[in-house]
Amino acid sequence: MKIGILDIQGSVEEHFDALGRLGPEVEPVLVKKAVDFEGLDGLIIPGGESTTISKLLRRFELDRVLKDRVQEGMAVWGTCAGAILLGSEIVESSEMGSETGDVEPLGLIDISVERNAYGRQLDSFEAELEFDGKNVPGVFIRAPRISRVGDGVEVLAKFEEEIVAARDGRVLVTTFHPEMTDDLSVYRYFVGMCEVN
Repeated sequence: MKIGILDIQGSVEEHFDALGRLGPEVEPVLVKKAVDFEGLDGLIIPGGESTTISKLLRRFELDRVLKDRVQEGMAVWGTCAGAILLGSEIVESSEMGSETGDVEPLGLIDISVERNAYGRQLDSFEAELEFDGKNVPGVFIRAPRISRVGDGVEVLAKFEEEIVAARDGRVLVTTFHPEMTDDLSVYRYFVGMCEVN
């Protein structure tokens, strides 16, 4: 199974290492160009700076390729900034007054996402979450908040009543960073999504 990591900005190496720990049945692939999408069963859009990733996706016309591949059946998982990009609407943080105009969401899952919802880098935190029936560590770094989910979107995890993981068919989003821990539970869940392909 080939799972790509979008390699244009963000926590790419951490995701690559985590996928490598799943065993020889999973082959991690770095994705920089349209040709790199060929043969992928799944793609991870890592955390990072959503404005930068959005601009680079458009500049290299990877946004269209990504949408086409998901429509063809490829699974996709966005963590933190990746969750912002996969959503359908970005709302301005009341705490941060963030500008959302430079980010064009891909609209692959019907959710509204509020950027930097918990504050700045210094306000980052860790918490234990229940995900898919398992307790998993959640690392939140300048994390967004899922403020709305549309019809058909399944809520997979919450932190203090706030939605921090959701899924719609082939699309998974988490506002926390599983790649920053040793726990592979969310990765195994995503591999299961890719196997359905």
